[in-house]
Amino acid sequence: MSTAAPAILAATPDRWPDVVELLGGDGDKGCWCQAWRGRDAIAKATGESRPETLQRQMRGEPPPGYLAYLDGVPVGWAGVSVRTMTPRLLGSRTIPALDDQPVWSIGCIRVRPGYRRRGIAAALLAGVVAAARQAGAPGVEAYPIDTGGRRVDTVLAFVGIASMFDAAGFRRVMETSAVSACLPRILVRLEF
Repeated sequence: MSTAAPAILAATPDRWPDVVELLGGDGDKGCWCQAWRGRDAIAKATGESRPETLQRQMRGEPPPGYLAYLDGVPVGWAGVSVRTMTPRLLGSRTIPALDDQPVWSIGCIRVRPGYRRRGIAAALLAGVVAAARQAGAPGVEAYPIDTGGRRVDTVLAFVGIASMFDAAGFRRVMETSAVSACLPRILVRLEF
């Protein structure tokens, strides 16, 4: 087991094979970090598949995600978007907007099996915060669940665990009416 800290890098076009390795397990039918963005309707109108949509997003700023590498192996993904440019968040009835600030939103965190419980998710969170700060974003927000210390299915914990955001200095703003793992999602924010 490696004791090195994970390297966190932006999901740029040259890293497409690593993104496919992490997100492509379900083929074109997989999430490809699009469901939470609300881009499916746009993709259907253009005939673009979810992987094609993500690949196109990787040419933009900010990148649609960040990758964690451990000893050169892609082991984690954090999906990122600017809230004010994310259709599903703009029209959300379950996760209300606090204001019209273009904060970066973390919609999902995925850690490869065999690498969980090694601090990969926390390293991804720190990497996104550092990148958002460097890009001049006013802050970062996310919508994790509070498990109360219980373990939950990793498939349902893709939204993040609130205690990790607490430890990173995020402020719990409100309990939303969105749920994951039958638990309410908490809107958390770190302002710069």
